[in-house]
Amino acid sequence: MTETLAEKLEKSNFGHWMARFEGFMVFIGVVGPFATLPQLMKLYFTHSQHASGQSLLSWSLYAVLSMLWFFYGLVVGKLPIYVGNGISMVLNILMVIGILIHAGITF
Repeated sequence: MTETLAEKLEKSNFGHWMARFEGFMVFIGVVGPFATLPQLMKLYFTHSQHASGQSLLSWSLYAVLSMLWFFYGLVVGKLPIYVGNGISMVLNILMVIGILIHAGITF
């Protein structure tokens, strides 16, 4: 039976090295999505009149894609994948809701 790339990586030195940093990767998965917070703050609190400048289509796609990654992470049992993408999904959905509230359906 052919060995998958994931199996090869797990057996390699790189795979062993990355396994030692899973806690750090969870941290990155949690912190990374919070880069969306400045956009959320502007959308909801300081510059809501510029909501039409945000792309509803883009933020909707980000939300759907992060949801797919979230479920994939749950299925494969990889904490960094489902934690980071779960947070990202929630923040992206909040962006979509904010755009809909302040600008309606836009592109």
